Amino acid sequence: MEINFDKEYLRQLYEEGKTTDKKHRFQPHIITRYQLRVKILEQAQGVEELYAINSLHYEVLKGDKAGISSIRVNDQYRIEFTVRQVSSETIVTICNILELSNHYK
Repeated sequence: MEINFDKEYLRQLYEEGKTTDKKHRFQPHIITRYQLRVKILEQAQGVEELYAINSLHYEVLKGDKAGISSIRVNDQYRIEFTVRQVSSETIVTICNILELSNHYK
């Protein structure tokens, strides 16, 4: 999948392992797991592959977050993203990462 980051701090966490945004500070083990999960999203050809990896707990959210999908980083955090398929000669799936959210807040 092609990955786009909705917020700059998400891109910085993935590429640099830290962010300049003081509001979004995370423990080092959370950042490492986040980077691994984004790599899995990059390597996946489509969302169908995410269902097969049980540790991701891939789900399509409901209610006020309808249309947003999520995978788990750990028990507390999840990556929220939208998926869009672009039709052309080859189907390109674009994953737009929206948030690294605390699941229980």
